[in-house]
Amino acid sequence: MPEITSLKELLVDELKDLYNAEQQLVKALPKMAKAANSPELKAGFTEHLEQTRGHVDRLEQAFRNLGEKPRGKTCKAMQGLVEEGAEMIGLDAPDSVRDAALIGAAQRVEHYEIAAYGTARAFAETIGEDDVAELLQATLDEEGETNKKLTALAGTVNEEASAAAMETES
Repeated sequence: MPEITSLKELLVDELKDLYNAEQQLVKALPKMAKAANSPELKAGFTEHLEQTRGHVDRLEQAFRNLGEKPRGKTCKAMQGLVEEGAEMIGLDAPDSVRDAALIGAAQRVEHYEIAAYGTARAFAETIGEDDVAELLQATLDEEGETNKKLTALAGTVNEEASAAAMETES
């Protein structure tokens, strides 16, 4: 890890991590949408893919506002979360159970992003980079809304998965 001597440098480092994380998601979300059985879940993944492309754009703007070139560094946390999502895609289970697993994987991603964007926003606010903080807050708001949608959808999907399990047990 490079030497970091200021909060601004730490912010830039966080943005690099987030930039790579969002790029990983741009690749992973279409696979998750394809694997989903629920039409609502498919649509949710597809909608979030478009949002994620917007998140990449906002991060690029944040880099420009800070006088930095947009570039990433490997986000190992997102790598692991995407790998877990890939395991759920390949899960040998009834469709509704696989959908429940996909929602769980997606929520883990959202929770990671909420924490990371909140941290980066706090850094930007502290050093007076209000434009950057606003960009990060806009994405943070969208990530929070996505998490709420996933939670609501999980209620329906989990009921279906429970019913599917009861059918296979009888």
